[in-house]
Amino acid sequence: VVCRDGCIKAVGQADVIRDQFSGATFERIIDCSGKCVLPGLVDAHTHPVWAGDRVHEFAMKLAGASYMEIHQAGGGIHFTVEHTQKATEEELFNTFKHRLERMRRAGSTLVECKSGYGLNLETELKMLRVIERAKQSMDIGISSTYCGAHAVPKGKTATEATDDIINNHLPKLKELKLSGEIHVNNIDVFCEKGVFDLESTRRILQAGKDIGLQINFHGDELHPMKSAELGAELGARAISHLEEVSDEGIVAMARAKCAAVLLPTTAYMLRLKQPQARKMLEEGVIVALGSDFNPNAYCFSMPMVMHLACVNMKMSMNEALAAATINAAYALGKSDTHGSIETGKQGDLVIINSSRWEHLIYQFGGHEALIDYVIVKGKVVYHNERSGTMSSY
Repeated sequence: VVCRDGCIKAVGQADVIRDQFSGATFERIIDCSGKCVLPGLVDAHTHPVWAGDRVHEFAMKLAGASYMEIHQAGGGIHFTVEHTQKATEEELFNTFKHRLERMRRAGSTLVECKSGYGLNLETELKMLRVIERAKQSMDIGISSTYCGAHAVPKGKTATEATDDIINNHLPKLKELKLSGEIHVNNIDVFCEKGVFDLESTRRILQAGKDIGLQINFHGDELHPMKSAELGAELGARAISHLEEVSDEGIVAMARAKCAAVLLPTTAYMLRLKQPQARKMLEEGVIVALGSDFNPNAYCFSMPMVMHLACVNMKMSMNEALAAATINAAYALGKSDTHGSIETGKQGDLVIINSSRWEHLIYQFGGHEALIDYVIVKGKVVYHNERSGTMSSY
């Protein structure tokens, strides 16, 4: 039962609920006989605001070019940055809105959304305004992230870029937050060899923390950088990627209750070694999942991410579901309101046309026929008219 305020009023057996609310009137009743009701999925890592897709680079990757080789040849992030800088705010908003709608149809009700394809203050702010506009106008939860340190801008050194972010970008974000124009939740840095080193990363993350942003950054992806150790030390809420994390870093993250946001699409697309999900889980790390939607990993679907996590990272289906709901909400600092079906939490739900919830993971790429309803704050934001006519088997 979800109240008008969008929060869950009661959870329990159907007959008990019927007795409890026998005198109540409801705006809408959904018959879920033979179906499963799940918490809305949470996508803990996406880059959904940009212009300039990189479909042409997919062939290069398949032919064996590495991420950094494409990056150094002027492709990768810099290709998208060039197009994003030229795009109008309206163009960016329209494509972003379309992408969010596709994520929602795949069951995501809370999505972390990064800037990071601007690299100059003007374009980063343009991206953050687009995210803010979607927050205000769309029925989907958004946690916004400033990721101005996604790459070193052309013509600058990493130290110069770091100084610019600390002296110009972050003070402006603080000013816009105080004026109520833009509310950013997290700060992110791509801590990587040839991008931002450990010391630059430390300086930017600390400066972000000082203006009230949660630390949630890219670390230990392509090279071991001791990012996990740094994140634990700085009190990071979450660190993403971690394909090259050290054993010491895993232990440090577990102790610091710093979530590991694992991105099976990235390891799959770039043919990287898989993150050590099993070791992290055994050491007590809070493991979350994200789609890493971006021009390099074009995936909107958390059900597909869960499937890849189970097959390639050896997670169980229960672990994958927790990682795509309550743990992903934790990684965004929202597990008190999102990520599970509990009284008092926000009424974000996914109803699937199957009597077993595991079908959402088992049916690889099958969510379009399987998801009946997506509900945000008790409001039906997606109803699949065709789903009821199809058998999930």
